[in-house]
Amino acid sequence: MIGLGTIINTAAVILGGLLGLLLKNGLKQRIQDILMQGCGLAVIFIGAAGALSKMLVVTENGIETKGTMLLIFSLVLGGIAGELINIEKWLDVLGEKIKKAVKADGDNKFVEGFVNVSLIICVGAMAIVGSIQDGISGDFSMLTAKAVLDAVIVVVFASTYGIGAIFSAIPIFVYQGGITLIAAFCGSFVSDIIISDLSFIGSALIFCVGVNISFGKKFRVGNMLPALIVPVIYEAVAGLL
Repeated sequence: MIGLGTIINTAAVILGGLLGLLLKNGLKQRIQDILMQGCGLAVIFIGAAGALSKMLVVTENGIETKGTMLLIFSLVLGGIAGELINIEKWLDVLGEKIKKAVKADGDNKFVEGFVNVSLIICVGAMAIVGSIQDGISGDFSMLTAKAVLDAVIVVVFASTYGIGAIFSAIPIFVYQGGITLIAAFCGSFVSDIIISDLSFIGSALIFCVGVNISFGKKFRVGNMLPALIVPVIYEAVAGLL
């Protein structure tokens, strides 16, 4: 069944969030604080490791770097585009609307939890590759593996951010479901090189999310999301030259 992977992933996020809420009620504030610090640190290292694995290449002459210009152009051009559109504002507005709809006006961490968790579980190669596989062949194995990882992530974040983390299920359903439908109608439209570049830039954005979680909002990661479009344009132009 095409789309089953996204359904499983969405369900895992919801279930993980509900379990996190149960844990939150039994956790003291200092335990919630240390969990938040631990999550932030883990996300920083996950993002850094993902980016460095694409940048560092072992050769006969030692360790060399690649993709530096792609990283710079992606973050700079993507950041400018995101600032002009002000994606972060729209994400916050969406979070506020959901917050009012579920009558959680007293929850001051709702929007922060919704935005941060949505970015963590949506930005990454597994979401793209898994959704394409699901759309082309109905193979949802990668999205199932991602669902397990996402469930663990949401358990921890829901135990600290609260109910807002659960509603990250909405963007992941729309995002992955949309890619699956496009893949089902258009076939495999993303090359291995583009997927690798998307994973590279996505990991850099995940690093920024980790910094925000650990040290307060330092990066407007929502406004940097168009950086993921730059590698696609770059490879398309390179293919024409």
